[in-house]
Amino acid sequence: MGLFKRAKGTESAGQTGERADLSALLLQGEDMIEQLGRAHMSWGLGSADRWDLDQTTGTITWTFADKTATAPAQILGSFSPASGSWLWAWANQSILPDMSRDARIFRDWAQANGHPALAQPKVEADESAAATIVALAVRVTKATGYYRGPGANSTAIITFGPVTLTAADGSVSGFDISTG
Repeated sequence: MGLFKRAKGTESAGQTGERADLSALLLQGEDMIEQLGRAHMSWGLGSADRWDLDQTTGTITWTFADKTATAPAQILGSFSPASGSWLWAWANQSILPDMSRDARIFRDWAQANGHPALAQPKVEADESAAATIVALAVRVTKATGYYRGPGANSTAIITFGPVTLTAADGSVSGFDISTG
């Protein structure tokens, strides 16, 4: 995929700076995803019996044998291995507009910072390119949670906020991360 590669030849000083800025953001985003994943594993992210996303309430729910976890959620987009593409949530008609706020924040950032290829509705992407897009979006939006929601034909990429844990006995606790 040519989204993150420049043609060979001389680069202007501006292009070199843009590449360095994007590379730094990518590294920060990858680090954020790793840290968020480790932190959220402490309450069970990745081991739920099932997950659900309610677009009308903007809530993601993970169900475990002994508890549920809920959080406000946003959909960044979806990756389809079969079509080799990434589709931004703001361009997906099946996603309610209120659920694509983070995706629109990233689109606006990409346009304002000279990265129009990242602001296209649908982007040709393999799994590596999709992971790059997600890492950049997580960093730019300062997401405090990130989930890959598996589906039949594609994977939904969901960001989420503070988690509320409700135990089987009804006791409630919270889990929140600050990304500063």
